[in-house]
Amino acid sequence: MLGFTPAYLNLFKLAFYHKSTFSAGDYAISNNERLEFLGDAVLSTIVAEYLFTKYPNSDEGFLTKMRSKIVKRQSLDEIADRMGLDLFLTNYNQTRLSKSMLGNALEALVGAIYIEVGYNRTKHYVIRRILRRYLNIHELESFDDNYKSQLLEWCQKNGRQIDYKVLAKYKSDKRDKFKVAVYVDGKKVGTADDFNKKSAEQLASERAMVSLHILDREGMSASVPDDEDEPEANA
Repeated sequence: MLGFTPAYLNLFKLAFYHKSTFSAGDYAISNNERLEFLGDAVLSTIVAEYLFTKYPNSDEGFLTKMRSKIVKRQSLDEIADRMGLDLFLTNYNQTRLSKSMLGNALEALVGAIYIEVGYNRTKHYVIRRILRRYLNIHELESFDDNYKSQLLEWCQKNGRQIDYKVLAKYKSDKRDKFKVAVYVDGKKVGTADDFNKKSAEQLASERAMVSLHILDREGMSASVPDDEDEPEANA
């Protein structure tokens, strides 16, 4: 997968250790969150530089949207799944795997590569073995993943009333998580949970578009699961 034999093998193993595997005393240094933090920054910089070079005549708005499409959680989860990172996560953890663990592990892996070989070789790896292998950059150019904007536009054109409500705010992995619902003409047509309220609104909008037959289910992102029931609570 790497294309080279790492000198710091334990560092690469650490990239796949989820925090739930260890006790509180081992928390800071025995899971992949620190590597994930580093890899997130490195990956974002590499993608920004790659897009800056690839699209010399494009404005800042286009480049920002393209970077967001590539490094957003949903995209990284899908790429990590195609790379087979679930096999490493299964080997090193006793907990049930979730989609978000895949993208986190990918970022942690990039962080480990950066420590091992430095920025230039990490950039080469990301471009050659991730971006060019698992993304169709030209399809992304015309792909509109702002489902909330699309749904709002559809409702305006069709004279529909649309509302978003936070059904619950609860703790998951020691972080705040939001359960958001979208209502069209007072009817709940989509719900979603995410650590970011805006991201939850986007996922709920995508599901609502499928429910309203605006978007084919085949066109949905692979990482969007069916609605999961969570106890509703006061926002």
